[in-house]
Amino acid sequence: MKQKNTIKELPAQDRPYEKCLDLGPEHLTDSELLAVILRTGRRGSSSLELSYEILQLAQTREAGISGLYHLSVQELMRIPGVGKVKAIQLKCIGELSRRMARQKARERLSFNDPATIAAYHMEGLRHLEQEVLLCMMLDTKNHLLGEKQMSLGTVNASLISPRELFLEALRFQAVNIILVHNHPSGDPTPSREDVLITERVRQGGELLGIRLLDHIIIGEHAYMSFREKESL
Repeated sequence: MKQKNTIKELPAQDRPYEKCLDLGPEHLTDSELLAVILRTGRRGSSSLELSYEILQLAQTREAGISGLYHLSVQELMRIPGVGKVKAIQLKCIGELSRRMARQKARERLSFNDPATIAAYHMEGLRHLEQEVLLCMMLDTKNHLLGEKQMSLGTVNASLISPRELFLEALRFQAVNIILVHNHPSGDPTPSREDVLITERVRQGGELLGIRLLDHIIIGEHAYMSFREKESL
């Protein structure tokens, strides 16, 4: 049986463009969605087959299509048929998806509800391979004044400087702060260092009149809130 190497050789109902028009994009598989975006394959292979290979590589980093987010331009370009333009397109799709998820979460953001804060930061932090500590700074009515990345790498109590953290809070004239950081392992269970950091910042804030409202740890589609655990 002759292998179908182009989209045009497929039955009409199996062509991603036609399927999208007839049924809507929600009925397309991950490979079909990527094929529509890539538009072309390579010599001897359709865009659908190329998309399948891309997803196979992505799944070596994370289950499902989310693994695309972890692949670099250089890694994508190692796939025959994926040049610099296609690789950049794929990276931009991942970033666009992250921003859409963040914007949607922002609409429901409430600083009295840890779940909404976790949802707001989930797509930005859960993919990272290093720990990042963020400080969200709020006014008296818990309106967000700004946020600042305070560390990159292992979040260690001996490396985090409450002084630098509170200097940023004072610069924004914040009266409340929320700490957010990720666990690359995917498990949001707090470590001993997490507990120490939380306590040091809480005590320092009391002296300066800046209240630590919460410390939220982001895992893989999961989070832990010190406030919800009544540890603050």
